[in-house]
Amino acid sequence: MLYETLNDTDLKVSKICLGTMTWGEQNSEAEAHAQLDYAINAGINFIDTAEMYAVPPRPKTQGLTEKYIGTWLKKRGKRGDLIIASKIAGPRADITWVRQPMDFTSASLEQAANDSLTRLQTDYLDLYQLHWPERNTNFFGKLGYRHQADERWEDNFRSILESVNQLIKSGKIRHFGLSNETPWATMRFLEEAKNHKLPKIISVQNPYNLLNRSYEVGLAEISMRENVGCLPYSPLAFGLLSGKYHRKEDKPENRINQFKGLSRYNSASAWEATERYLAIADKYGISLTRLSLAFINAQPFVTSNIIGATDLEQLEENISSINVEFTSEMLEDINEVHAAISNPSP
Repeated sequence: MLYETLNDTDLKVSKICLGTMTWGEQNSEAEAHAQLDYAINAGINFIDTAEMYAVPPRPKTQGLTEKYIGTWLKKRGKRGDLIIASKIAGPRADITWVRQPMDFTSASLEQAANDSLTRLQTDYLDLYQLHWPERNTNFFGKLGYRHQADERWEDNFRSILESVNQLIKSGKIRHFGLSNETPWATMRFLEEAKNHKLPKIISVQNPYNLLNRSYEVGLAEISMRENVGCLPYSPLAFGLLSGKYHRKEDKPENRINQFKGLSRYNSASAWEATERYLAIADKYGISLTRLSLAFINAQPFVTSNIIGATDLEQLEENISSINVEFTSEMLEDINEVHAAISNPSP
C-alpha cells in the first residue's frame, strides 16, 4: 500500500480509502466486518462513511453503515490506527427521516456529529465533511449551472466554519472537508478561513472517474495550488467501469441492475466510452477495473481514492490497482477517448 499525507495535517492515509455506502443495503453486518478485516490487512487505514448511508437512502437503512463500523471498532479496538471520515447530509426534500431540519446550523452540525459518533462508537472523527451544499447548484458532478433567482439560501460560509471550529475545540472532529462541491464555494470556504482565522478545508470529496472528469475543470487547480486534496468517489461509475456489463458477466444484484433509478452512469454515450476504455485495458493486458482505478491513483491532485465493493473478490481487485504501473501511453490512449466522448455521465 502507498500512503499520502492528508492535506495540511500530520495524518498519513492510504492511497486507497474504503468506501462503505453499500453496507446495510447490499451488504450485511458480517460482510461489512469481513471487508474491513480484509482492507486493514491489505494496508488500508482510511475509512469513509456518512450519516445518510446506506445508499440508496431509505428510512430502514439510514445509519446502518456507521453502526456496522461501530460494532467492528468495538470488537477490534485500536481506533488510533485508523483515519475515519463521515459526513453531515444537506437539505433534500425527499429525505424526511434524517434529523430535521437538514441544514448546516450550529445545532444541526452538533447533533449530526454526536449521532455519528454514537453510531460509530468512537469519541472523535478524523475528518468531517458537508455531504452536499445547502444552496441550489450543480452538485453531484453535474455540469451546466443554472442560477435560481428565487433561492432563499443566504451566505453562511463563515458561520459554518465557526461551528466547525467549536467541534474541533471540543475534540469531536479533527479536520473539516467538503463533498459534492463547486470551485466557487471551495474558494469561498478557503477565503473565509484565511480572513477570520477559522479551520481550513483540507479535502473535497467529489465524483471522479473516466466517465466524469469534471473535477479537472476547476477544482484540480484549486487542489494543487491551495493544498486541498481530492477524495474521488464512484471511481468505477457504479460498476460500469468494471467491464462486467459489457462482457455480459453482470448479475441481477449488481448495482446498475438492482437500482434502476440510479441512472447517472447508464447513458448510451457512457456505454460507448466504456467499450472504448475496455479495449484499452485489453490492449495492456489488465482488467478495466484496475485501469480505471490506476488512472485515478496517478493523478497528482488525488489524496486517496475511495473504492467500494459488495464482495471480497471485488475488494481484492480494487485494492490491487495500487500495484498497476500507470504509463504515459495508457494516459494518451485514455485522453483520446475522453476527447471524443467528454464527460458522458455528469
